[in-house]
Amino acid sequence: MTARVDKKPVSTSLDDVKLYIDGEFVDAQSGESFDNRNPFTNRVINRVTEGRKEDIEAAVEAANTAFEHGPWGKMKVSERLTYIRRIADLIDQNAEEIACLESLDTGLPISQTKKQAARAAQNFRFYAEMVSSRMVGEAYQVDDHFLNYTIHKPLGVAGLITPWNAPFMLETWKAAPALATGNTVVMKPAEFSPLTVNKLAQIIDEAGLPKGVFNVVHGFGETAGASLVTHPNVKLISFTGETVTGSEIMKNGADTLKRVSMELGGKSPIIVFDDADFDRALDACVWGIFSFNGERCTANSRLFVHEAIHEKFVDALKERIAHIVIGDPMDEKTEVGPLIHQEHCEKVKSYLKIARDEGAEVISGRVPERFSGGNFVPPTLLLNVKNDMRVAQEEIFGPVLGVMTFKDEDEVIQLANDIKYGLAGYVWTKDIRRAHRVAQAVDSGMLWINSQNTRDLRIPFGGSKYSGIGREGGHYAFEFYTETQVIHVALGDHPIPQFGKSDR
Repeated sequence: MTARVDKKPVSTSLDDVKLYIDGEFVDAQSGESFDNRNPFTNRVINRVTEGRKEDIEAAVEAANTAFEHGPWGKMKVSERLTYIRRIADLIDQNAEEIACLESLDTGLPISQTKKQAARAAQNFRFYAEMVSSRMVGEAYQVDDHFLNYTIHKPLGVAGLITPWNAPFMLETWKAAPALATGNTVVMKPAEFSPLTVNKLAQIIDEAGLPKGVFNVVHGFGETAGASLVTHPNVKLISFTGETVTGSEIMKNGADTLKRVSMELGGKSPIIVFDDADFDRALDACVWGIFSFNGERCTANSRLFVHEAIHEKFVDALKERIAHIVIGDPMDEKTEVGPLIHQEHCEKVKSYLKIARDEGAEVISGRVPERFSGGNFVPPTLLLNVKNDMRVAQEEIFGPVLGVMTFKDEDEVIQLANDIKYGLAGYVWTKDIRRAHRVAQAVDSGMLWINSQNTRDLRIPFGGSKYSGIGREGGHYAFEFYTETQVIHVALGDHPIPQFGKSDR
C-alpha cells in the first residue's frame, strides 16, 4: 500500500526505528520495541526501539563527552554555524519525504505538513543568523576603575522532550537554538510520532556533526523521559506537552536544579466583538480550532462572540463545519484528518458526552463511512456552553469549539480570564483602542489582534499561569540555552581593603 503526494510514492510500511546514540543507530539495550500505528488505518507502520534508563544514560554520557572533550564545545562559532546551515539545506532537500512521513505518522493533512517542513529548515537558518548577529554581550564601564562585560556560554547537555502534534517543526524549534548555541542534545520524542525525528537524526548524521552532539532516545515518559529529567549531567529540560506532565518534570528535576522551559496546555479564547470584520473573524476562528486536526496548544477552543452577532456567527460556523473536508491526510484536499492515536481519539470523544451531560448542544460534521477505520473526530461545535462547564475549562485538544456569548468588554475579559490556562488569545474588533485594552487585560503569554495564529520567529513564545514557564524564540532562547557570565576587569589600581595589615 502506498500513499502519494505529487508523483513521489512513500510506503506506509517502513523500516523499524532505532535509537541514535553517539553517532550510531542502535537497538535498545533491553532489546524491546513497540508498534507505531498509522492513525488513518490503525495498521502497524513499523516497530520502534524502546529506550529505557540505561539507553538514556548512554546517550547522556555520549553528549557530555562530546561537550566536555569533543570539538563541539571548543569549535569556532562560524564553523559550528556552518553545520547548522547544512542541516537546514538537507531538510529542504528532504522536505517532501518529511511532509509525507509526518502525515503518515500523525494524521496531519499533507497540505499543512508541507508548510511545517519548510518552517523546520527556517528554524535552523534563523538561529544560525541569530547566534552570529544577536548573541552578544553587554559592557559597562565604571569611570576609569572597571570594565564589566557579559558573555554567553553553552550549558552542556540539553534534554529536549517533544510532543506528537507537529513533531518535526517543534523538534527543530528546540534543537536549532540548543545546537547553535553550542550545547549537545539528548532528545526524547513522543512515542506516538517517531518517524520524522528519526529522519532528523539521519539528516544530522549526514550533515556530519561530531559523534555524541545529537542523540535521540525513543521510549515512554515514565521510563526514558523520567530518566532524562533526573540525570545529573543534563543541565536543562525543554518540554512541550500537557500541564500535568510538566508539573511532574519540574518536581523530578528539582533535586539536580534543572533549568526548565515549559510550554504546556492551553484553552485559548477568541473574542469577537460586534464591529469585527465578520468574514475574516470567521475564517480565523475556523482555522484556529480545526487546523492541525484541533491538536494544537494555541487553538482558539473557547469562542466568545458578542450577543448582537451570536446567531449570525453560529449559523456561519454550522455552514462551515458541514463543508470541512475530512479524509485521508495524504490527500491535498483534506482539511481535517484523523487524531494521533485511538487512546487520544477516545478521550476527545468522551468530552462530547460530557458536553451533552452538562447541557450543551453538540453539532458535528460527518466522517465518511469509508474512513471508519481511522481515529476521526469530526469538526464539532458545542453550543449553550457556560464558562464553568468542564468542556469550557479543560483542554480537549481536538477539533471541538465551545461557543459562548458576552454583553460588553468588562464581562468578556472576566470570562476569558476565569480559567487556569493562559497561553494565547485572539481579539477581533475594528475599535483599535478597545483591541489594545482587551489584549492587555487578557491573561495570556501571547495575543493576536485581528489575526489568526501567525508566528514571528524573532518574538518570545510561551504562556502564563498553568500554560507554562519561561520563553523561547528569538534572542529570548539565549537566556535559556546559555549561561550569562560576567567578567569584571580592573582598569587601574582601585582601593582594596587591607585586612590584617600591621604597621609593625
